[in-house]
Amino acid sequence: MASADLDLCYMTGTEAIAAFKARKVSPVELMKAVIARCEAVNPKLNAITYDFYDRALSQARKAEKEYMKKKGSRPRALEGLPVAIKDFHPVKGEITTFGSKIFEGFKPDYTAATVDRMLKAGAVMHIRSTSPEFAYSGNTRSPLWGKTHNPWNLDYGAGGSSGGAGAIIASGMSTLADGTDGGGSIRIPASACGIVGYKPPYGRNPTDRDHPLESILHYGPMTRSVADAALMQNVTSGQHPDDLTSLPDKMTLPTEASDLKGFKVALSTNLGYVPVDPEVERNLRASADAFRSLGCKVEEVNLGWDWGVLDCWLTWWEGLFAGIAAHYLPRWRYEMDPFVVNLLEKGLGHSASRLYQCFLKRGEMWRKLEPVVSKYDVMLCPTLAIPSVKVGHDEFAKDFTVNGKVVNAYVGWIMTHGFNLVSQCPSMSVPTGFSKSGVPTGMQIVARPYDDQRVFRAALAYEQARPWRGKRPKL
Repeated sequence: MASADLDLCYMTGTEAIAAFKARKVSPVELMKAVIARCEAVNPKLNAITYDFYDRALSQARKAEKEYMKKKGSRPRALEGLPVAIKDFHPVKGEITTFGSKIFEGFKPDYTAATVDRMLKAGAVMHIRSTSPEFAYSGNTRSPLWGKTHNPWNLDYGAGGSSGGAGAIIASGMSTLADGTDGGGSIRIPASACGIVGYKPPYGRNPTDRDHPLESILHYGPMTRSVADAALMQNVTSGQHPDDLTSLPDKMTLPTEASDLKGFKVALSTNLGYVPVDPEVERNLRASADAFRSLGCKVEEVNLGWDWGVLDCWLTWWEGLFAGIAAHYLPRWRYEMDPFVVNLLEKGLGHSASRLYQCFLKRGEMWRKLEPVVSKYDVMLCPTLAIPSVKVGHDEFAKDFTVNGKVVNAYVGWIMTHGFNLVSQCPSMSVPTGFSKSGVPTGMQIVARPYDDQRVFRAALAYEQARPWRGKRPKL
């Protein structure tokens, strides 16, 4: 691929829109470039389930005409931008498999609210991104689609469950992508692939009809820049009739950095209980120093959470999962991922009273987090305890270790799920550097409930102080 075409593939959405308006780049040129990139690198990554290239080019031509109109015309907010939609998100009339053989060939009769808003705002869906079966894992693989590789090191996974989206954005196969996050499924691949991933606070973005009232599940953006995450959020947020819990206020987020002098920043290297790889901690501390250079006061804190957080999330997740999908077991047990079967069977064993105890634990977690986010503008902590897991990672493993300590192989290496339990707190993952394996590392920027603005202010300034977009995986 020519250097100029590759540069198109790595444009941000905000850059692309400015270039469209200035008539320096056309939506057709951009779409042709990302399609060529998909064809060139996806065979190595396996991050795409379905493509719509001919239709996408036709839609890009229509977008081009919008930008060629006389001055005074107003193209839609995402007009002509390529977007990868996760193959877990319903799109009316389009095959949506949820990563499972059960839904091979299934076509929903509705479109998820956030997806619908992006498409109506002019984004062009040219590909669907891979997900593990029913989005169950922090590592993307499924019986239907196989394994998705990390573009920085093909021996490692791209994270999950929105791993296809992470690999797609990091490798230049799309300008924008979306994800869902029930325990870190946006932020895990964002960290592992070196991109931006945002879990909005509960209710900020509407969820879908398949998960009514579910407080740990969030739809959100996966992008190459913080401004692009804001661009998407400014389209997708707000009340929607499909989601009773969606918030009536529509928040407009900043896309340009501002002064952070005087910001108070808390630093938690381990959330109080998680063993963390030295490379991850080193890069986190260097990122905290970047905030100091911006005039922020950074102080280390002990959050005081414990392994009960993991037990709480697992109980909730397994119960949720069983409620939605356990009825498929009699027919599909032997064609499903064995770990998915294991999760469903565990979920069937949880009582209503056990589930209510999770509410009590979530309350305890908040009582420990509240003094921190009230005193400080934002809190920094790792996204993952390690850079990533190997592409064939075994969630059943009993001897999986982080920094010499045995941890739960399923989610013991993940530091995101706690912020799904205190889900009103916004959390964004941004890159902090690289590990010796070449796989990126990331940190979460967390703020008090519903304070999206503060997270974006911090992230925009940090991104400006430590720009990362110049680095590209050598595929």
